[in-house]
Amino acid sequence: MSTLSSTFLQASHPTLHHKPYTSPTSSIRCCSCDQTSHVHVDKNNVVENSSTIRPPRPRRIILVRHGQSEGNVDEGAYTRVADPNIALTEKGLKEAAECGHVIKEMIKKDGADDWKVYFYVSPYRRARETLRNVGKAFGRSRIVGLREEPRLREQDFGNFQDREQMKIQKAARHLYGRFFYRFPNGESAADVYDRITGFRETLKSDIDVGRFQPPGEQSPNMNLVIVSHGLTLRVFLMRWYKWTVKQFEGLNNMNNGSVMVMERGHGGRYSLLMHHTKEQLREFGLTEEMLTDQEW
Repeated sequence: MSTLSSTFLQASHPTLHHKPYTSPTSSIRCCSCDQTSHVHVDKNNVVENSSTIRPPRPRRIILVRHGQSEGNVDEGAYTRVADPNIALTEKGLKEAAECGHVIKEMIKKDGADDWKVYFYVSPYRRARETLRNVGKAFGRSRIVGLREEPRLREQDFGNFQDREQMKIQKAARHLYGRFFYRFPNGESAADVYDRITGFRETLKSDIDVGRFQPPGEQSPNMNLVIVSHGLTLRVFLMRWYKWTVKQFEGLNNMNNGSVMVMERGHGGRYSLLMHHTKEQLREFGLTEEMLTDQEW
């Protein structure tokens, strides 16, 4: 697959020229369509459009955990190689390629002709290698673009890791709590939550303005793919669905090269139950209360 630029294709937005204030209610004719929108002008001259048309929301947000890495099979790798430079194994490369085909077949079942994908990816090597192999399943015309996003990186465990010290630290984390325990010179899951909160706001803004939509297109068949790491993706789901710390600590890691699919339900919200069964989500760690929320 050819190297993708991180430059975004942005749709141009028409500029509205308002007449001088004459009354609390005026009419504006949009220059890009033959529709009249009614607006309310408050005492501060702030215009509120009652029929603002936003770009269609993506059909899915697909979370991908990177394929098997050298660190997954040998924790000693972290003593020799910096975490951002840990590569995929041969098995991990195959897992990533298979993941790409799984995603493509899932999207094709919609029966839409205009579907596209847009990628957000962690800058860590194992995530970028996963993206490269996932992307091989798609023709270039189907890939709108990508953004490398540092806030999607793995939880920081410190710099070069000492194997024996990591055993001690992980034992301490078990006693202290998986969410709040901070590794020396590293992060806690709570720290990851803070940066994922910032990423979520960026993602929401991108969705609201249709930043990943090709110029002139407003397709409801866009699919966002986020390629990241196990804990980071669990925190992303926690932040999106407003799960509690206790609920987060009951979650299990996704398998390497697997997907978690958030799909638009009938009410417009993204639900895990649109793609996954209740039993699959229970295995992931969702409680009955969390499943009920997904049904809403």
